[in-house]
Amino acid sequence: MTAGGFDASGEHLLRELAPQVLGVVMRRFRDFSAAEDAVQEALAAAAVQWPREGLPDSPKAWLIQVASRRFTDHVRSESARRRREAAAFHFGYLSAGPSATATGQDDTLILLFMCCHPALTRSSAIALTLRAFGGLTTAEIASAFLVPEATMAQRISRAKQSIKASGVPFQLPTRQERAERLRDVLHVLYLIFNEGYASSAGPDLQRCELANEAIRLAQAVHQMLPDHAEAAGLLALLLLTDARRAARCGPGGELIPLNAQDRSLWNPARISEGVALLSATLPRGSIGPYQLQAAIAAVHDEAARAEDTDWPQILALYELLQRISGNPMVDLNHAVAAAMVHGPERGLELLRALDAGRRLSGNHRLDAVRAHLLELAGDRKGAREHYRAAANLTASLPERNYLLTQAARLGEE
Repeated sequence: MTAGGFDASGEHLLRELAPQVLGVVMRRFRDFSAAEDAVQEALAAAAVQWPREGLPDSPKAWLIQVASRRFTDHVRSESARRRREAAAFHFGYLSAGPSATATGQDDTLILLFMCCHPALTRSSAIALTLRAFGGLTTAEIASAFLVPEATMAQRISRAKQSIKASGVPFQLPTRQERAERLRDVLHVLYLIFNEGYASSAGPDLQRCELANEAIRLAQAVHQMLPDHAEAAGLLALLLLTDARRAARCGPGGELIPLNAQDRSLWNPARISEGVALLSATLPRGSIGPYQLQAAIAAVHDEAARAEDTDWPQILALYELLQRISGNPMVDLNHAVAAAMVHGPERGLELLRALDAGRRLSGNHRLDAVRAHLLELAGDRKGAREHYRAAANLTASLPERNYLLTQAARLGEE
């Protein structure tokens, strides 16, 4: 990036650095809302100054320094100025150098654990972490939780207020606190990867920077806790799923479904790594949801052709997953597996049971799966109607185009 232009690489750099900088500023000042505001102001300043003046020698240090100054300005305008300045000085905010911690740990990983704050409920902690770390919009987070956007906006706002009211500071978690927060951290990485692998909105099917960062941090968690089965299971799941990335889009960015992908484009190294992790994890005892999902992904990845997929094994794994998850998306995928083993009518029967639940109401995936199963059952008209209904519900342009193409392919009667 040079003076006079702020291209996609510059925007990508800011997105990459944002959670790292926020982690440093939060850890030093211990005030989430003010730190978030300060970092946003620093990012805005960078977007204006860097194209004009050129990229600084250390972009991360530049952002930390500017955010620290913005934070200090906010502090000085409040009645608690002296107390906060003393605390900030104690935690070394005046340093303008690169933000590596004293222990050399990953700042972004520390931010993840810090955001899973004890003053919050699990769902609120995860939502706030997705906002702070992943940079996801309120709408994207709402989509991940299968709730309305307004509901999620209120949840995030209440989470910030709860942290402020609690008086519990943001700080480096102890070993015990890391263990207590690990479940939430893994879930955050899972949701961030999902948004990166299949974007819920916008013109692109994938946001590779999010998927890559989720994998990187899952690797860091696994290195930190090599004997934790579910941490290994999550990493295996992400690797086995991401292995198909290159085959998921056509030349124009169009969506290519799993059964139509060129499997020679799948990444064999990632598949091998994921299978090895899974093989080392499964014999350890109790099996968690990430290990089961990784096992399902492995069955798909190890099939040389779509018609070679071991659907009975996948169905059995989904039935195990249902017993421990209580997740409507698992139920939806179970219906697909049941249809592939027992026929589309069985899958459609299971979908009717999902209609009574509210969590998938208005979600395009329910209509998309029903359309697919109706097509398999020979009901072209019903399939066409549900493909169109699904297209109207999704905010992802590639998914919308794919669903409309499927509807058009079935033609008018």
